[in-house]
Amino acid sequence: MRRRVLIQSGLLAGASAVLATTALAGSTGRWKMLFNGHSLCGWRPVGDANWTLNDGAVKADAGNGGFLVSEASFGDVQIRAEFWVSDNANSGIFVRCTNPLVIGLVSAYEMNIYDTRPDPTYGTGSIVGVAAVSPMPKAGGHWNTMDITARGDRFSIVFNGQRTVDDVQDNRFSHGRIALQYGQGVVKFRKVLVRSL
Repeated sequence: MRRRVLIQSGLLAGASAVLATTALAGSTGRWKMLFNGHSLCGWRPVGDANWTLNDGAVKADAGNGGFLVSEASFGDVQIRAEFWVSDNANSGIFVRCTNPLVIGLVSAYEMNIYDTRPDPTYGTGSIVGVAAVSPMPKAGGHWNTMDITARGDRFSIVFNGQRTVDDVQDNRFSHGRIALQYGQGVVKFRKVLVRSL
């Protein structure tokens, strides 16, 4: 009897795992690890930020600014990034970068990470120049998760479980690379996952 219960429990656990994997994949494809905290394979540095790998994360804390730019390009995509920044950090996640050598608001969308931005309208959790944030969440001093959805000309952001951008529309850029920014302070990224939509 006990053996039968164990077998049934094992079968139920296996079925649950299959269902969970199917639900995760859904109609939008499977999550793919773009950065795992241990290798910069698939990423290229641009600028002079001092990116280094240490303790399962990539870190920058000096330089006049720079980016880690993905070699892969994306159109309709969901991105989940885990990061840590100091209170005074200026960082961001740029999506649909049309020019991997010149990254900015004229060539990409910036999902901002900047708690001390002089004008907090486009501070942490916003899309600079596209979607303001109010109230602005704070990222400094702890690990955070940012979920970004870019589908056609629609964008949304969920920051640490709180929706900061809800289905805004902008059609300037339809496809491009992802770039992780170092502007100032201390910036660490430990995980970046993507899935096509």
